[in-house]
Amino acid sequence: MKFTKMHGLGNDFVVIDALTQNVRVTASMARRLGNRTLGIGCDQILVVEPPSDPNIDFNYRIFNSDGGEVEQCGNGARCLARFVKDRRLTGKSMIRVKTMNRVMELRINADNLVSVDMGIPALVPADIPFQAAEPANLYAIDIGGNSYQIAAVSMGNPHGILQVDDIQTAPVSDLGPQLECHERFPNRVNAGFMQVVDRQQLNVRVFERGAGETQACGSGACAAAVAAIQQELVDSPVTVHLNGGDLTIDWQGEGQPLIMTGPAVTVFHGRIRI
Repeated sequence: MKFTKMHGLGNDFVVIDALTQNVRVTASMARRLGNRTLGIGCDQILVVEPPSDPNIDFNYRIFNSDGGEVEQCGNGARCLARFVKDRRLTGKSMIRVKTMNRVMELRINADNLVSVDMGIPALVPADIPFQAAEPANLYAIDIGGNSYQIAAVSMGNPHGILQVDDIQTAPVSDLGPQLECHERFPNRVNAGFMQVVDRQQLNVRVFERGAGETQACGSGACAAAVAAIQQELVDSPVTVHLNGGDLTIDWQGEGQPLIMTGPAVTVFHGRIRI
């Protein structure tokens, strides 16, 4: 099987063309490919498939390195756009792809950055999903016997965001896995830690569901920006600083689509016996 290794701000992917080669990715295959010792190694496996709808260009599937298939990956979407363009699977600069639960529009800009229409953020608890009686900007949640105030947002996948004073000393490795598996998130959750720098900047770290802390999480950056804008802590557009680099998030408020812009890089191409 041919594959391409890519990354978006250090969030790394194995990208598989299931258009020109006969490949069916399973959970066990995803675990093998994602294993950094016994496989290729990555945070997620991205699969490009033929479109299931005449109004889209490609189907886009996402597997975490633990084998679980997930709904969304913003950094992966940018890499997917560059992949199909660079591999000449399309001649378009505006691409429509279908994920597990939504259609996304990806635009390759003249500067080679990629802008992704991430859709309208979901803030209603049942849509995230999150167990709460009614929507709120912040929810009190018990983690390890302590109470924390978190924001809950879905960007096509669920996010819980905790504001911290210092991103460098944030208890990501401690609270991250506890929040990921919290009973109030029935599908588990990506745990985000957010520090407000000023009205236009955020520092963010994300403990990703099924992958652990990554260098960058595109949907996590989007969710943090939404939470900060909802709480009137920052103004759009927001520059989100992640360990792997920066993303620009433009969101004009509730009910409006969110646009994320950032880089996508090809590392190498290879083949692996499956």
